[in-house]
Amino acid sequence: MLKRNIQLNKQVYSIWVFVVCVSRLLGFLEILIFLRSPKPASVSFAGHGNHKENSPFLNNLEAGKGGDYYDKNLALFEEELDIRPKVSSLLGKLVNYTNLTQGVKEHEEAENTDGSKKKVSKSPSMGTLMGVYLPCMQNIFGVILFLRLTWMVGMAGVLQSFLIVLLCCCCTMLTTISMSAIATNGVVPAGGSYFMISRSLGPEFGGAVGLCFYLGTTFAGAMYILGAIEILLTYIVPQAAIFHPSGAHDASSAMLNNMRVYGTVFLLLMAVVVFVGVKYVNKFASLFLACVVISILSIYAGAIKSIFDPPEFPICMLGNRTLSRDQFDVCAKTIVKDNITVASKLWELFCHNTSLTTDNCDEYFLLNNVSEIAGIPGAASGILKDNLWSNYLEKGEILEKAHHPSVDAAGQKNNLHLYVLSDIATSFMVLVGIFFPSVTGIMAGSNRSGDLKDAQKSIPVGTILAIVTTSLVYFSCVLLFGACIEGVVLRDKYGDAVNKNLVVGTLSWPSPWVIVIGSFFSTCGAGLQSLTGAPRLLQAIAKDNIIPFLWVFGHGKANGEPTWALLLTALIAELGILIASLDMVAPILSMFFLMCYLFVNLACAVQTLLRTPNWRPRFKYYHWALSFLGMSICLALMFISSWYYALVAMLIAGMIYKYIEYQGAEKEWGDGIRGLSLSAARYALLRLEEGPPHTKNWRPQLLVLLKLDEDLHVKYPRLLTFASQLKAGKGLTIIGSVIQGNFLETYGEAQAAEQTIKNMMDIEKVKGFCQVVVANKVREGIAHLIQSCGLGGMKHNTVVLGWPYGWRQSEDPRSWKTFIGTVRCTTAAHLALLVPKNVSFYPSNHERYNEGNIDVWWIVHDGGMLMLLPFLLKQHKVWRKCKMRIFTVAQMDDNSIQMKKDLATFLYQLRIEAEVEVVEMHNSDISAYTYERTLMMEQRSQMLRQMRLTKTEREREVCHLQNQSNVRRMHTAVKLNEVIVNRSHDARLVLLNMPGPPKNTDGDENYMEFLEVLTEGLERVLLVRGGGREVITIYS
Repeated sequence: MLKRNIQLNKQVYSIWVFVVCVSRLLGFLEILIFLRSPKPASVSFAGHGNHKENSPFLNNLEAGKGGDYYDKNLALFEEELDIRPKVSSLLGKLVNYTNLTQGVKEHEEAENTDGSKKKVSKSPSMGTLMGVYLPCMQNIFGVILFLRLTWMVGMAGVLQSFLIVLLCCCCTMLTTISMSAIATNGVVPAGGSYFMISRSLGPEFGGAVGLCFYLGTTFAGAMYILGAIEILLTYIVPQAAIFHPSGAHDASSAMLNNMRVYGTVFLLLMAVVVFVGVKYVNKFASLFLACVVISILSIYAGAIKSIFDPPEFPICMLGNRTLSRDQFDVCAKTIVKDNITVASKLWELFCHNTSLTTDNCDEYFLLNNVSEIAGIPGAASGILKDNLWSNYLEKGEILEKAHHPSVDAAGQKNNLHLYVLSDIATSFMVLVGIFFPSVTGIMAGSNRSGDLKDAQKSIPVGTILAIVTTSLVYFSCVLLFGACIEGVVLRDKYGDAVNKNLVVGTLSWPSPWVIVIGSFFSTCGAGLQSLTGAPRLLQAIAKDNIIPFLWVFGHGKANGEPTWALLLTALIAELGILIASLDMVAPILSMFFLMCYLFVNLACAVQTLLRTPNWRPRFKYYHWALSFLGMSICLALMFISSWYYALVAMLIAGMIYKYIEYQGAEKEWGDGIRGLSLSAARYALLRLEEGPPHTKNWRPQLLVLLKLDEDLHVKYPRLLTFASQLKAGKGLTIIGSVIQGNFLETYGEAQAAEQTIKNMMDIEKVKGFCQVVVANKVREGIAHLIQSCGLGGMKHNTVVLGWPYGWRQSEDPRSWKTFIGTVRCTTAAHLALLVPKNVSFYPSNHERYNEGNIDVWWIVHDGGMLMLLPFLLKQHKVWRKCKMRIFTVAQMDDNSIQMKKDLATFLYQLRIEAEVEVVEMHNSDISAYTYERTLMMEQRSQMLRQMRLTKTEREREVCHLQNQSNVRRMHTAVKLNEVIVNRSHDARLVLLNMPGPPKNTDGDENYMEFLEVLTEGLERVLLVRGGGREVITIYS
């Protein structure tokens, strides 16, 4: 397969070179014209944003209509060359294409184009080492390595520490593989993970994860600042502390307050540096990287030296308990001074006297001996076997050395401050959350892809090498710390047992200050890098305009520096500073980074499984299973480290996702979610095609036939309102309309009509599709819509048709003939039909009926449509408080009492709450009014026919007035109307069976008159005609 791909690539390349050479020879004249013409706008190949350009390939200026432009061999295509350019022109553009930042046309529309000389853009020149490998190394190595890795090894033990490092490094390695596939799939934009995810999974996921990544980067800045302050106040200048503990147990709160004050000062200073100019941050980047490298090398040097000459850092033990060494100098109960045994400082602290009396002494102090052990036994000491296993502690628990001789006794609580205590409760899950930030930073290479000479090669190679390097360093450091340092020292987070020295510094060579100074500068540098990168990420999100309320952060200084974004970043980072605890901030940013990595893996997996034609990464060593494994590890790590932080992070991402979805991000980036939707839709349609839906699954899938006026405005928008209330946002809704004319001539008009209908659908909140058909006759267009709308099993089963108002006054019979023709079409297609009469009086979506009735007049059985429709309407807030009443008609030979009981039982089994009433119609005598209405109807019909007939036809026309069939129909309409108006004149809505049209088309006018008489005097009527199948069932 690989050889075949290589051969295919060679063939494509050869063809490309050949075409370019031929185009240069044949297009000489064209080039001269091009050089004389004004410079056209750059072609954007960035696959995102709104596609508003007139030409998909070239500026129209290049396709001038001059006779010399067209090649004689292309005369057949000359009329389309303005939108379909010659291959030579397209390839010429591709050859001259430069690696611009994706979104440059979209984001920089306000760029100066005043004709001033532009600086010649410097071509990208950074390679894999300087552009990806070293920046990733600098971002991955950070404060956790120097301040918390030794403590993690002490608590978790070497074996569990290996597992923590392995889990975190596997997560980042699998994410890097997915990221490499995405980054090598086309021209790599400058924008890092946000651009990758948004262009792969769409604006909703992109915005949600982009903001999570932004928050993670911002909290990372806070974490680095807190780490720098911890190093400064604990190990460099403890005297600089502003708050001092008032008592023995106030040390922790005083330290937190110091962290808050100094952290805020440091944050302001760093924000000012970033505001003044990023160039200063970049200039010192190499210095900060050097500090990291030198610090790590000093650890290895110290570990090697400890084999034959371990450093002297004695630990004072009372029994098996570790003492805090900064409060006394001599590790003994008594000392000899001038040949006299006197109490030591330790005795004074535990016994509160200097006379060697034991009256007030701590019981544990009296029963146990004081001893000194080596804090750094060295790699040859065999301490590794003691440090293999975990030793988790609860908050406030004393650090004890296992198997060290001691007598168990209860000591005094007020002496606890003399021991080294655990400041937080530890567990495997807690340590995972604290350690994970030390493996983040893998996006550093992709973030600067615009500066890389060959981004598609450098990003995968550089990032994977950086992860391999850092993983080896972490694994080796875990092993070295476990093999060289005493367990109680490893568990001593702040180095109290070794005289307030940084624990990792005690192992380093030549001096602990190498690590202290190096880690301080590296954490300061990492904080500056975070405060530099986070505002730019927020600016990129704001400029994409997918989250409207962030638009202000898309602006900045004249040179593009994100001033407002920097201000917001500083404020959010201040929240992290106010937390003031490195161990509390680390899990927060772990959540946000894990969310980001999870969606990078998801993006790669989705694209791979969908096999979209555009998914052709140059990086071949990926697989959807690896991406899913990476995604699973990310999700597992989120809940392992902190389940409540994980839920909060997911809630934030979900809220942002729904907000962007609600706002309707009008972006088309060719994302994978759209492809996933297409695949899911295809699968669902194929499943629906397997057979007709069961009665239990039947629901009205609407085809709403709208009429447009001469200005292409919707004539009766309340039809859409009614459709939205009936569907309550569920199921299929297709809005159809017909424009009369020729398709070739009225295509633009059809497009405008479709846009008008879509706008009206948005206003009325109708979720569905729009289809406008151009036909020579409106009746034909409606027939086409009824036949062809929908796809496969997802077709309409119900037609909503407007009433032809003013049909009596109109001399043109086409309106009501179209209406009756549509009724016949729906009947022939076995579709249900809904005709809302007086639809202008129907309620809007903003109205509420707090009382009233929905009356159903069940004359003939239609499959249950009359029962189902009121139930669906009552799901909407407009009709929710209305009561449902069902009326049925009893004839002479019907038992009305039994009918009422049977109907009540039937409704009970249908689980529909409604009042039941049986109306008796015994009087079968035809009234004079009925004869009068029938006569008027037939005279009008006769007159209209006579107007349309020729003289010969008029002579042959034989009119039989007082046709008995018409009289009977009119009698039914009049009697039913009397009963309905009497019982339902104040109902909010009346639903009744719609009689079918006559089989003989000569009686169409009479049919319309029957419907008018039937609904006369009713404000809101819904005529319902079933589709010939049961739509409601009593079975579960």
